[in-house]
Amino acid sequence: MTLESEELEELEDYESNFVMPGDFVGTTEEYIPGEGTYMYHGNIHSLVAGDVVVDDNSRSVSVIPNTKTPPSIKEGDIVIGGITDVRDSVAIVGLEAIKDEGEREFQESRPAAIHVSNVKDAYVKKLSDEFAPFDIVKGKIKSAKNLSLSTSEDSLGVMKAYCTNCRNAMEKDNNKLKCPNCGKTEKRKISSDYGTGII
Repeated sequence: MTLESEELEELEDYESNFVMPGDFVGTTEEYIPGEGTYMYHGNIHSLVAGDVVVDDNSRSVSVIPNTKTPPSIKEGDIVIGGITDVRDSVAIVGLEAIKDEGEREFQESRPAAIHVSNVKDAYVKKLSDEFAPFDIVKGKIKSAKNLSLSTSEDSLGVMKAYCTNCRNAMEKDNNKLKCPNCGKTEKRKISSDYGTGII
């Protein structure tokens, strides 16, 4: 069920601010995860780009997308999504938005796949060295029918990643990522736009 703007106005106590997919929005000690969110290790993160809404009456936190009309996908589109699973030969991405479609994103995450052969223009030994669950990635649609993606261009790949040890946002350190909290370094197929917020 999606909250309509009239229902949002009826909430007596709420706070609102804009977040991107993967952003931290609260903890399970404070809130119950609502629509547009997911839970990981006791923290609640945004599943979509939208506004955070806290309902103080039910102690829930939700993220409400800023659009009502889902865009259509075509070959060549640049899309943004979050990695949901990494297997031996394919990474699964929950698609959230299309570049240059303004504030239009999908109402529900749509699954797409990055095959190991489409990650980069070099041999990939382990797909888990290129992507990890909860990474935010930018990819190009190779097939709209099969929802297959490529990240082989320099501007494509991981735009935001979280430390697999402590879940802090990783910072770019040359061609690797480093956690400013615990110091762990990790590899990824990093987008040239990593950490800039530029889609």
